[in-house]
Amino acid sequence: MLNHPILEQSFAIIDQEIGNHNLNKLEYAIARRVIHATADFDFINLLTFSPHAISNGINSLQNKTPIITDVTMVKQGINTLVKKTFNNPVIAAVEQVATPLPGKTRTETGLLKCFQQYPEAIYVIGNAPTALLALCQEISKVKIKPSLIIGVPVGFVSVVESKQILAQIDVPQIRVEGRKGGSAVASSILNALLVLAWDS
Repeated sequence: MLNHPILEQSFAIIDQEIGNHNLNKLEYAIARRVIHATADFDFINLLTFSPHAISNGINSLQNKTPIITDVTMVKQGINTLVKKTFNNPVIAAVEQVATPLPGKTRTETGLLKCFQQYPEAIYVIGNAPTALLALCQEISKVKIKPSLIIGVPVGFVSVVESKQILAQIDVPQIRVEGRKGGSAVASSILNALLVLAWDS
């Protein structure tokens, strides 16, 4: 059992209150974990899943594919469950560089470095829209694509735009539409996928 009893109790409350939705069983398992982390039922309608995103994510986790996060907080949010399950390498992009490239953030620079080394990794973006934009630009130049992108940055500057650009790219992806998202949301999605992968 990967889920703590209090988490299961919270899930039961969410199940009682959720009402009607259009998600399938696996999508709902992910949405429910996000709602648990945020206490925000809006996510039931904001989460978007591309075809095969969940199955790709499950297979990639089971195959110990590296997981690249944009920031340390997302890495910390998934480390415990990663170690309990498949022990994939987990790398925070922001930790990979001391000095950013001119005109770029540290996270963006680190993500570009990670993509050169691990183009087929699972990318989990919860904080930095600049990193998501940079990733989308690089993907358009190469044949090798990430196994999955979780694109859920939060905020007001370039956030919606970065998600709209991701939506136009043919790559397995899980997005949160609009301004909402964040490190807790990104971690929750990946952790939910780990549980699904472990259970299957």
